[in-house]
Amino acid sequence: MFSAQHAKHILLIALLASFGACAQIAPVRTWPELRDAVMDRVQRNAYPLTGYDQADVKEIMGRIQSLDRDDWANSWMIQGEKFMSLAKTHDKQPVQASEAYLNAWRYFSFGAWPTQNSVQKKKAFERSTQAFRSYVALQRPGIEVLRIPFEGREIVGYLQLPQGVKNPPVVLSIGGLDSYKEFVVEQYGTHYINAKLGYLALDMPGTGEAVLKVDVGAERIFSKVIDHLKSRPDLASSNLFVMGVSWGGHWSARLGFLEKDRLKGAVVWGGPVDRYFDREWQAKALATKEYLFDLFPARAGVYGVSELEDFYQYGPKMSLVKSGLISKPSTAMLLVNGEKDSQVPIEDLYALLKLGTPKEAWVNPQGGHIGRGAGWPDIEILKSVIVPWLVRQNNVLH
Repeated sequence: MFSAQHAKHILLIALLASFGACAQIAPVRTWPELRDAVMDRVQRNAYPLTGYDQADVKEIMGRIQSLDRDDWANSWMIQGEKFMSLAKTHDKQPVQASEAYLNAWRYFSFGAWPTQNSVQKKKAFERSTQAFRSYVALQRPGIEVLRIPFEGREIVGYLQLPQGVKNPPVVLSIGGLDSYKEFVVEQYGTHYINAKLGYLALDMPGTGEAVLKVDVGAERIFSKVIDHLKSRPDLASSNLFVMGVSWGGHWSARLGFLEKDRLKGAVVWGGPVDRYFDREWQAKALATKEYLFDLFPARAGVYGVSELEDFYQYGPKMSLVKSGLISKPSTAMLLVNGEKDSQVPIEDLYALLKLGTPKEAWVNPQGGHIGRGAGWPDIEILKSVIVPWLVRQNNVLH
């Protein structure tokens, strides 16, 4: 007979097995710990809460009493809806409406952060996209919502070109694990435009509105985008660059090899290429608390898996070393990261630097992920290191 005592033993074994897997992931922050971590980053204007109002965030956090993902999303959406309503009262004041829509996007998007793994988080993401499209419609220079047919679906990106520049060069600017194409526009766009560079903000596979999950061959999304850009008479189709941040840097590295004849340069900003994909590194990285919450669901979600062992098994096929790609000729490359990155091993940058075509690198010896650290916030790295390199590469071409 199958007794209640047997059932208890089976349940205990299952729980122990589950604990064994989860023991390799950082302990979840308690609600008070997460609340305090969020407020700390708002006060420091630190990623991923750059540009948020402290009073607004304090109000949002005050409505949340647990780690429930739907409660999280709902509270952030309340703030987002306030700014959507405010934007509508400024229908004849584009500057004020624009700012209100941008704030609405911020709050909706953080309600969906870092991955849409609940009903209300998915709703928050949909509302964030709607708010951002309204923001985009008011921008000058104009931002085109670019839609490119792709395998029965469509690739969506934001294309902005500098005014007064005939046939400008264009940077394919690829977001990261949780910094989608909208974040690219909001944080990086002005700096590209001020340097007379056009840019196309894109989601990396497995995030935002991307049409494919992460897999070998998913770079065909970006190859399709390059096809489109090269067909446009209003662009300098011979002067195309790619810049990927964090996980997005993997795709800029991959494209730097596979599209070397159609790209004039690639910036790999903290991108994983080899050791990142190893079980040992992931177990170490997942055990840190650098990430606010839901790091494993976000990382596993881009592959389309949810179990830890499936995640460990999936990653290694993405290695540029194991595939042999890293030793092949590439376009010009700039490699950027911090020596103390706990999320993407600095060894990945050095592997790229040592093999194949000669490359340039900027490493912050005290920097963490993507090189950020004291005196070197993300935007300073973009402004002082990455954009000037892109400009120099473009000038060399002329």
